[in-house]
Amino acid sequence: RVDAELELQANPSTDGLQTVATELTVLGVAKLLRRAVRNLLENARRYGAGQISLSLSHTAQHAVIRVADHGPGVPPELQERIFEPFYRLPGATERDGGVGLGLALVKSIAQRHGGRAFCENQPDGGACFVIELPLSPSEKA
Repeated sequence: RVDAELELQANPSTDGLQTVATELTVLGVAKLLRRAVRNLLENARRYGAGQISLSLSHTAQHAVIRVADHGPGVPPELQERIFEPFYRLPGATERDGGVGLGLALVKSIAQRHGGRAFCENQPDGGACFVIELPLSPSEKA
């Protein structure tokens, strides 16, 4: 593993993306971590309705990346299944783009880095996708 910084750049004037800036260091492959976040942002842009929020926070042991939208959300019984390869929510069409690999890749990348990825619905509507990654030892001190 390499010590990598994940820089998230956003243009607030496009796509209604809101960011909350925090700087944290995790151990990992920067290219893969960027791909995981990009996949979540692309999904939020494709399936969410309007504003997307991206936040970076932490617990005592983990960096926590959240990508939330105001779309229809994900039924609770499908929140784990959507991370399976080639699975797409009922009603998704080829016209929507994608083949059902993006979230499987996000989960795989998170696990490869000792973390996890999951989905939860927001209380006010929409889905929130979360990636938790172990903080680097210097961040835990």
